[in-house]
Amino acid sequence: MKYPKEYLDEIKTRLRVSTVVSKSVTLKKRGKEFVGLSPFKNEKTPSFTVNDEKEFFHCFATSEHGNIFDFVMKTQNLKFGEAVKHLAQLAGMQPYMFSKNDEEREKKWKEYLSIYEQYVDFYHNELLKNETYSNARDYLINRSLSKEEVKKFKIGFIEKNPSYFDKLKKEFSEETLIDSGLFYLDEKRKIYVERFRGRLIFPINNISGQPIALGGRIIEKLDYLAKYINSPETVFFKKGSNLYNLDRARKLSNKVDHIYLVEGYMDVVGLSKNGIENVVANLGTSLTDKQILSLNQFFDDIIVCFDGDESGYKAALRAAENAIKELRPEKQISFLFLPDKEDPDSFVNKNGKNYFIDFTKQSKISIHQFIFAHYKRQTENNPSSMAIFEKKLRSIANTIKDDFIKKYVLEYFLEKIAELTPHSNLKKNKLYVKKIKSLDSTKKYFNESQSLSGVELKEFSLLHLVMNNLALIQSNIHLIENIKLFTKVNKQILKAIIDRLKSGEQIAIEDLSIDKQLLDKINKFAPIKYILKKKPNSEHKIIELLEDISRDLVNYDLEFRIQELESRFSKDMNETTFNELKELKKKQNIN
Repeated sequence: MKYPKEYLDEIKTRLRVSTVVSKSVTLKKRGKEFVGLSPFKNEKTPSFTVNDEKEFFHCFATSEHGNIFDFVMKTQNLKFGEAVKHLAQLAGMQPYMFSKNDEEREKKWKEYLSIYEQYVDFYHNELLKNETYSNARDYLINRSLSKEEVKKFKIGFIEKNPSYFDKLKKEFSEETLIDSGLFYLDEKRKIYVERFRGRLIFPINNISGQPIALGGRIIEKLDYLAKYINSPETVFFKKGSNLYNLDRARKLSNKVDHIYLVEGYMDVVGLSKNGIENVVANLGTSLTDKQILSLNQFFDDIIVCFDGDESGYKAALRAAENAIKELRPEKQISFLFLPDKEDPDSFVNKNGKNYFIDFTKQSKISIHQFIFAHYKRQTENNPSSMAIFEKKLRSIANTIKDDFIKKYVLEYFLEKIAELTPHSNLKKNKLYVKKIKSLDSTKKYFNESQSLSGVELKEFSLLHLVMNNLALIQSNIHLIENIKLFTKVNKQILKAIIDRLKSGEQIAIEDLSIDKQLLDKINKFAPIKYILKKKPNSEHKIIELLEDISRDLVNYDLEFRIQELESRFSKDMNETTFNELKELKKKQNIN
């Protein structure tokens, strides 16, 4: 039976690796690590290290490596379940009691893994051996990829009219196959379609190296298709919690202290082919807190290296503003900008490994330098613009969770601003500065945007998506029926839309009788419109975005309820309140 991830994480949170190891090995502190004599070999000179921050032990004499569970299993000759019970007791936790729900989830997990393993193996072997796949092999050769890379990353190819669904249907139910995200039902033709048909597929593995999702790339130049698509989120796969190639890259953390974060699967494969193995890719979404925390667990310096074009730059900025929250004294986040129209794959293929490494050393900049430089370029030489500039930088600094880093980043921002406005610091020379009135339109837009909360912006995105895809939503009304909004006026708009859609009549935006000022405000500030501009608006993409927003709003609701309960619990210390809080946090982790 598989233990829930939350239970295992709780054990690891309560027990440091050094605490567990020191029960049987005498450890001495050396810098960030502990050292001692190997428990796996008789030796006189210590070759055994423990790193609490990265949550692992490593023995240089025998190459044994792992976490606290591995250590107990290897030194006490226990099975995994026995090791969990032992460590739970050591951590002061109750033994985990498996329920019928756990058994059902475990069964589904095994089926899910089996489907992906069979699917990946089949199409990987087809790419290697099937003579009709010569176009896919020619594409890989043109991208300078050999059979070695194809095998290493288990790349596959799916023909345009595949029929592997029929083979899997003999072993798994249709519902289970649909839940895997590999297939969807074509409502018009009433057939099950393979989501990644006509594409190269790149298996996305969990931290243990098991395939749990796919990335797919077209090999033909077809403007009506997205170049890359990813598996939709499932019960066992969350885009924001996973990174492509982390299962391999993490094993290098005892050799290198930095990791490259790139945008695409081909970038990972291209860098790896050229000898740069410490590289991962995010999965078509903005960089998340969980992804940063995962990388911080293994590496001290995250180097974000996106494509050298406008979209790559914008993605880097979004990543910077989100990632700076997780900055810590012992960690670094840096950015590497490539020449225009270059991506990591093309750049390293053209210049080689050594040049790429030298370019990194000379050109990477820290996260706070990048953010400052970006917003400095947006300023004009007038008080209003400088005030907006400073306010923006202060708000970014205030998102940083670590108080020490927050203090010094804010100081850096303010000192750099002072260099731009030297006269404001000359207290002795009281110079008269003519007041320059900022444009009313600039002030109005800034004030409006600042007054909107994150929840309101998310609601605007939902309404924008619904109002611009009324026919699609009408045939999928169940997707929005139970969505909870928080803002009174947005609630009223959504209810009015649902009521009209349920009438069965074909309607347009003009038929909704929504106040024009409200409509303009939604369309003006809905962040989703920037995503929709860049990506083709296929029905599957729209539904996928709708589901993402719905999930975010559920999490907002959970977060508000958790905050209320935490406040109540801090006052009454009531067990019922605590249990309610615990259940909500479980739901939050699932989402």
